Amino acid sequence: MMRRPVFFLFLSLCAWPLGGCQSYHPAPMDAAALALARQQRPIDAGAVQAEQAQIAPAAPYDATRWTRLSVLVALLVHNPDVAVARAAMVTASAQEAAARQAPGTTLTLSSEYANDPSTHSPWLLGGAIDVPLDTGGRREARITSAAIGVAIARYDFADTVWAARMQARRALADMLVAMREADAAARLLAFRHQQQAAMERRLKAGAVARADLERVRADVATAAATADDARGRTAGARQTLATAIGLSVEALATIAFDWADFDEPAPEPMGAIGDRIGATVARADILKAIAAYDQAESDLRGEIAKQYPAISLSPGYSWERGLTKLPLSIGLALPPLDLNRHAIAAAQAKRAEAGRKLEAVVAAANAALDAAIMECRLARAALARVRRADLPIARRLAAQADAQLRQGQIDRTDWAAAQGGAPQAELAEWAALARVHAADAALEDALRRPLEGPELMLKPGALEPAA
Repeated sequence: MMRRPVFFLFLSLCAWPLGGCQSYHPAPMDAAALALARQQRPIDAGAVQAEQAQIAPAAPYDATRWTRLSVLVALLVHNPDVAVARAAMVTASAQEAAARQAPGTTLTLSSEYANDPSTHSPWLLGGAIDVPLDTGGRREARITSAAIGVAIARYDFADTVWAARMQARRALADMLVAMREADAAARLLAFRHQQQAAMERRLKAGAVARADLERVRADVATAAATADDARGRTAGARQTLATAIGLSVEALATIAFDWADFDEPAPEPMGAIGDRIGATVARADILKAIAAYDQAESDLRGEIAKQYPAISLSPGYSWERGLTKLPLSIGLALPPLDLNRHAIAAAQAKRAEAGRKLEAVVAAANAALDAAIMECRLARAALARVRRADLPIARRLAAQADAQLRQGQIDRTDWAAAQGGAPQAELAEWAALARVHAADAALEDALRRPLEGPELMLKPGALEPAA
């Protein structure tokens, strides 16, 4: 008669965990289809506009003319690396929730048959549940490690967004400079062609030697190569910009890009640095290094906790030949024979290594900031020198050549040579401007925050992922 409640107990214990089980649903992925979809993916204008309205409500949005803020918002929507980092945060949050759950119990069922006629029944039926006591340092270390994993995933997300933003910023600056260089090189090439035509006429008249004509032809070839190089760099920078955003070049064909005051960078961006120490330690890579140190600290705490036995309780039930019993046992999972000393030593070494890595990241950040500040000053001095001396001189010589040509003092050959000096000086100006923007990008990268422009319209913490 007592076997029936045991049978029902067995069924209830086995069916209880099955009530909330989930089923597996396969989700295969086709790499070829993904590649085709990525290549043909258009701009999601609605998502870009909605994202910008959320993170920078005061900033205007033009679907056909993007500012640097629009580029940043577009890469938040389309960049695949950003999507991966966002998915990693979701995974880390799920792992943190799983870490807070106690380890599963163990159910042991037993039976025995005894061929003893003197007993009331020959059967023994029983079961026991092993329940680990999930308390103390082990549980705390596990939960802390999972929480730190969430923090690291958030810093990875911030680092990924920043890396994509810097790639887009540099590509946009390179493209705008290359476009200006292409225009100046085209005008220089036109003057060189005029100079060559005039020199050929002078050669036919016997006024110059052929070597003079060959030198002019070499100048024409150099100007043509400069123009081709500038056009090629324009296309390459546009491709890099599209890659940073996460779209194809064709998808950006209808987009114009606007950079206010691109030709007139701020005279002293270093004044926007503010608290240098605070700016340095707020970098995502430094915060991630700090989190890695905290992770090593948590791992050490967990290894120290493992030098003590892990306790589990095992309540049970048995029906032994008509007699009901309720046994209770205590289990101890003993530490290794060395009392976990070797694992503790390894964890201590890992913590020391994480500390050295943190020191190295801080040192690299300080060095990068120092180098960026110096380069910003040198680049601005070089640009000022070109605009103060080289460019005005070239333009005065060009204007003087116009006057001399009208008065018949020089011919078209000398006039074209003088006129070519102006676009040549402009090429030097654009090269100096490119150096300034590269220095500004390095300074922003050292600080991990924009120093000027429409991106300053972002709401505080707009790019920080949700906790």
